[in-house]
Amino acid sequence: MTGPALSAAQAPVALFISDLHLQPEMPATTAAFLHFLQQQASKASQLYLLGDIFEYWAGDDDLDSPFPQRIVQALRHLSDKGVQLYWMAGNRDFLVSQAFATATGATLLPDPYILTHAGQRLVLTHGDQLCTDDSAYQQFRLQVRQPAWQAAFLARSLAERKAIIAGMRMQSQQHQQQVSALIMDVNTEAVASLFASSGADVLIHGHTHRPDVHSSEQRRRYVLSDWDCDSTTPRGDWLALMADGSLLRNKV
Repeated sequence: MTGPALSAAQAPVALFISDLHLQPEMPATTAAFLHFLQQQASKASQLYLLGDIFEYWAGDDDLDSPFPQRIVQALRHLSDKGVQLYWMAGNRDFLVSQAFATATGATLLPDPYILTHAGQRLVLTHGDQLCTDDSAYQQFRLQVRQPAWQAAFLARSLAERKAIIAGMRMQSQQHQQQVSALIMDVNTEAVASLFASSGADVLIHGHTHRPDVHSSEQRRRYVLSDWDCDSTTPRGDWLALMADGSLLRNKV
């Protein structure tokens, strides 16, 4: 469960979360997210969802299924209250498209995305494109982000797509077990390149499930945690961007 609700004086400008991997099989994590929307996100001006919010997304034609609909309705309720929602694709939910955005009231963001506030420049990314040492994954990412591949995939039936995704998830788990943990982490040169190309002072990303803050040369890189409230040791966090430009990490 998330922490106490913020007072108006403490209300952040924006909140950042990623890697919730929401799915029916993780009810406690889903409940924690819905509580977060009600008690925390509702006090912010903006909420940035930085990828892998869902464990998988088979296409926007799955919007009316019971579990996606529950999440969509909660997000729509938040946006109807005046909170600006921003969505960035992750490696699990990159098929989220305009129908989802319309249903929730969210704005779809490119990856990376630059945000300016209180005299500082922040660059937001899911983080998977920074893991350049994992060449097999980068080849897969390049393939599935192609419009032609997505159009062909979405032309299949929803049931067939879900079966294919289940196989992809199994292959992903096997891949993670076979390669070094260091290979699946961000590449320092890729991080430096993103800082240089964006001109940012701050980088915020998820994907690696290694929450931390890294500082060098007056630059800061914040790594968001994944969420899992169904295990014996619950984990999860979010970053809050305050009016003065400070960033505060809060744990589930």
